[in-house]
Amino acid sequence: MKEIEMKVKGEIKRLTNQTFKFDERVRDGWFSAVYFLKTREIVKKYHEDKIVTMQFFQKNHAVLCGTDEVIALLKTFADRPDDLEIHSLKDGDKISPFETVLTITGRYQDFGYLEGIIDGILARRTSVATNVYNVVKAAGVSGVQKQVIFMGDRDDHYITQAGDGYAAYIGGATAQATHAMNEWWGKKGMGTMPHALIQMFEGDIVAATKAYQETFPEDDLVALVDYNNDAITDSLKVARAFGKELKGVRVDTSRTMIDQYFLRNQHLLGTFDPRGVNAELIFALRKALDDEGFGHVKIVVSGGFTESRIQDFEEQGVPVDTYGVGSSLLKITTGFTGDNVMIDGKHAAKAGRRYRPNPRLEKVE
Repeated sequence: MKEIEMKVKGEIKRLTNQTFKFDERVRDGWFSAVYFLKTREIVKKYHEDKIVTMQFFQKNHAVLCGTDEVIALLKTFADRPDDLEIHSLKDGDKISPFETVLTITGRYQDFGYLEGIIDGILARRTSVATNVYNVVKAAGVSGVQKQVIFMGDRDDHYITQAGDGYAAYIGGATAQATHAMNEWWGKKGMGTMPHALIQMFEGDIVAATKAYQETFPEDDLVALVDYNNDAITDSLKVARAFGKELKGVRVDTSRTMIDQYFLRNQHLLGTFDPRGVNAELIFALRKALDDEGFGHVKIVVSGGFTESRIQDFEEQGVPVDTYGVGSSLLKITTGFTGDNVMIDGKHAAKAGRRYRPNPRLEKVE
């Protein structure tokens, strides 16, 4: 299998086809729309020597991702891949509506059946990268850039994790929940404790945290504090028990629940939505920790966070140190289109489309 040359863009290098675990059935057309397969057979019969240029674009302002994967796909599954001329932007490039991000020139029958797969790769990777970029940007609205943890493992099929994790890295998330999410960019997954661990200790947050510390002493100690729906009380319990050893607490209150703090202080209710992880709860938690001398304890929040919700928190100055985000980062927000725009060097696009040369494209060797 031929390896693509690695090129450096800042700290991001081109991935090679040694990175990707392609399904060999791609070669058989198993994942291609049938009309592409039929077109390939017709072109072989009637126009086998025509050279086409296929051009790819999308319609949003976005952060491009998936180009390395597409190039590797072409080098692996196209017929006569060395005869193809490929020009491409790089993963991480910011792109504009209708900007050409990739062109492929060669015989249609050598690569045309991969068009839909290429569209799909670029759509998913760019969507995730762009979603993460926007969330990370929102998490810095206050002027202090907060960390964003990519927690998308439970929101999609596990087989997507490696590619999604790389796209999240391109978008700016440098902490991710599983080892698979880190596979393509050479890191390891990170995380502390789930609710299941606290359940095994019958809701005793101190005992569960102690067990975690004894088992993983090299980790930063971060306790999950919403299991009993009393985040402030349980945060103070672990802070008093572990002192300086406690690095943070994570609040993950369900959006259908109202924390016990508000049920004890009902005079606070009536002017905001008290469900889930809300600003008032986090302000109160920060104050409670600070009042007892635990200003060093960081606050991590998770549970249904989106770009707009994070931006709202940041604009209010809510004292969050880290956001854990999952499902909102995996939505497909950017779709790509591939068009044949040139035949034998002459313009030949369908009505409404045209060849759009882009001086930013680089030839792929």
